[in-house]
Amino acid sequence: MSEFRKDRDRGDRDKGSDDGGSIKRSFHRGRGCRFCAEPGLNIDYKDSIMLRPFLTERAKLVPRRISGNCAKHQRVLTLAVKRARHLAFIAYTSTQVRM
Repeated sequence: MSEFRKDRDRGDRDKGSDDGGSIKRSFHRGRGCRFCAEPGLNIDYKDSIMLRPFLTERAKLVPRRISGNCAKHQRVLTLAVKRARHLAFIAYTSTQVRM
């Protein structure tokens, strides 16, 4: 394998070169899970105020990579939101959009 090929596969090339073969990678450290950081903080389907930050303005669940939750707490949070929707504590969607 050529030297150019090895560099390209590893991503060691210049980020600013405009030869078309550069690979741009960035490392973004995610936020820690707020439920792991504060052990006293519980996820409860009846607490709609606590669940609101994890919903978009269209009442969709915010993904784990954006909210910063760990996988375990994201699963518990998803279940809590679904239960809250079923019992009408949280709306399934936002207000209707006119067309």
